[in-house]
Order: sequence, then C-alpha cells, then structure tokens
Amino acid sequence: MKRKIVILGSTGSIGRQTLEVIKEHPDEFEIIGLSCRENIELLKEQIIKFKPNISVVANEFLAKKLKNELNNFNKTKIFWGVEGLIRISTLEEVDVVVVAITGIASLLPTLEAVKHGKEIAIASKESIVAAGDILVREAKANKATILPIDSEHSAILQCLKNERKENIEKIILTASGGPLYHLADSALKNISVEDALNHPTWKMGKKITIDSATLMNKGLEVIEARWLFDISPKKIEILIHPQSYIHSMIQFVDGTILAQLSEHDMRIPIQYALFYPDKVVNNYNRLDFTKIGQLTFKRPRFNKFPCIKLAYKALEIGGTMPAVLNGANEIAVNAFLNNQINITEIPIIIENTMKNHIPKLNPNLEDIFDADYWARKTTLLLCENKA
Repeated sequence: MKRKIVILGSTGSIGRQTLEVIKEHPDEFEIIGLSCRENIELLKEQIIKFKPNISVVANEFLAKKLKNELNNFNKTKIFWGVEGLIRISTLEEVDVVVVAITGIASLLPTLEAVKHGKEIAIASKESIVAAGDILVREAKANKATILPIDSEHSAILQCLKNERKENIEKIILTASGGPLYHLADSALKNISVEDALNHPTWKMGKKITIDSATLMNKGLEVIEARWLFDISPKKIEILIHPQSYIHSMIQFVDGTILAQLSEHDMRIPIQYALFYPDKVVNNYNRLDFTKIGQLTFKRPRFNKFPCIKLAYKALEIGGTMPAVLNGANEIAVNAFLNNQINITEIPIIIENTMKNHIPKLNPNLEDIFDADYWARKTTLLLCENKA
C-alpha cells in the first residue's frame, strides 16, 4: 500500500527535492497535499504533475488566482492560510507530513499533525527551536514520530540506531563554516549579500544560507538536537569540517566514534526520513575517498561568530528565550538581505533583543507566539535604528 504524503512548502528547496525522491519511487508514495506561500506558478506545475487532492497557498487572493489558472484541473481543492495548512496536515488518510516551511510559520500545522499521531519528516528547525519541549511532549503522548530531514540530525539518527542513551558521551555536530569562515575578522563588515549567499558546499534557501554564514544555523541545530535526542546541551559539541562529507558523529563512553558520511546531497536524508528505518537503493553519487584526499577539522571561533554562543545561552535560559532568539534572528537576517544592516550586526541585534526579554519558564503555545511577536517587533525597531 502506498504511503500518503503531504508536503508543506513544496516549492522550496527541500520541498522540490522531496518531490524528486518521491518521483523515483512511484509505487511507494502518493501525494495527498502540497503547499506554498506565493510561488503559485511552480505549485501549479506540481499540481498538474502529482495531482494532489488539496493544495494550500498563503492567502485567499492567491487561492482564487491559482484556482482560475488551474480551471478545476483534477478537482484539486485550494485552501489558504494557517487553517489550510492545518487542514491538510491532519487529514485522516495522511501518513507522513513533510515540513519544509522556513520559520515559525510551520509550528501550528506541525503541532496539529503531531497531535493527530502523524509521522513528521521535518526540515523546519525553527519550530523545534521555539517549541521543542511542547512538540516532543505531544509526540510522546500521541505516539507520533518526528524524523529530521537536515543532514546533521539525520546523521545523528543513523549513528544512534540501536544504541543506548547511557552509552553516548557526546554528539559532534559538524559545520562547513559557511562562505565567510576563512575571512579576516576585519573583512566581515563589508561582506555583500551576494558573497554571504555563496555557500561553498550546499545549495539552500536564502535564510538558511545566511544562517550558515553567521553559524547561527549550527546554534539552532544544537537546540534542535537537544530536543530531538533528549540530550544535555553540555554533551553537544560543534566542529568545523570544511569538506562537509562527515555530516555528524557520536562519541561513545568507551572513546569510540561513529560517523555518517555521504556526498553533499539533501535527497539522501530526505529519502532516509521517508523510508525510515530502512535504507533503499538509489543512483545518487557515491563518495570516492581517493578524490577527497583529506578531511580537516577546526574548532569553531566563537568570538568571530557569536551567534553560536547566543544559541547556547538561549538554551541555557530556556522558557521563551529560544523563541526570542529565533524570531530576532529571522528579522535580523531579513534586514541584512535587504541591505539595512551589515552581517556583523546580526548577532549584536539578536543579543540586544535577548537582553530586553524577560523569559517565561514552562511556556504554553500562546506564550511562545507572544514571545516570538515581541522579539520580531523589538528587533525590527533595532534594525530600523541601524539603517
């Protein structure tokens, strides 16, 4: 029987690659729902190709426009907004919800899918950062499964298979260092948006690429790992690995280390999440050690890239602080992309927002959304004052 799948964010980088994986296994999967924010031209092509029952866009205007352009093709129903995302994520017939929406916008549909006991394949780390405690708690209560799509946490998941928690000494999250790691500190202030978006090994969306340049992406992944694998932040270490072939490692209490290596191809962790716990045949490029030559490692430079320290600090404080970190980062990154601030001002602005926040411990969902809204509003003002 085919597994029925919904993809939230099907027109983005992860969404498109997920559809590539599904297309390679037509006898295994059936697309029930697709969603996008505004790219209705690509969504229309996907609807024609995969024939989902339901699709969701950002608002009513886009929904009407898409419906007119489709001219009731295949009778695909079109909905909009968060309500639409929740609707397709909780359909009774759906087995797997792929969450590929950037930002906290993914939180509500993800949480509702979890409450309905769905299997969640998640690429949106922001929802786990902001509300990891709630998501994990609800997943346990409703027997839902949350599987990471990003390469680092997929690597950890594979390395931890059949291992007891007490055997883990530490998780080692690898980071490429991004496009700016090799530059002198003095050069960072003058980095252009184009330079920051020129990632050396991965092709990703703009927001996550800037997060990689500031190393905030790795900080967010520390928070994500803490919740996904129920491990103390003190046991999560970051290691710079410029070649990006080792996606992450586990060091055990006996001193041995288990690592997961593969080519730079997001379809590999996507495929693993969709077929979990099985591994299936594919024709993706294989790793050739004779061509790699060497693998190198460096300690992260916390003073040059303070976003990592801010993420650890937010996790240490807990409560609503990770949501504030996340919301402030989204606004600051957007300000950089719009040339309002330079890239070195991103961590300064985030830190100032965090300093002004009084965290609420043991927050409910409303508290988290309130903190997110406050962080965005506060950060927006800080960015405007810098411009």
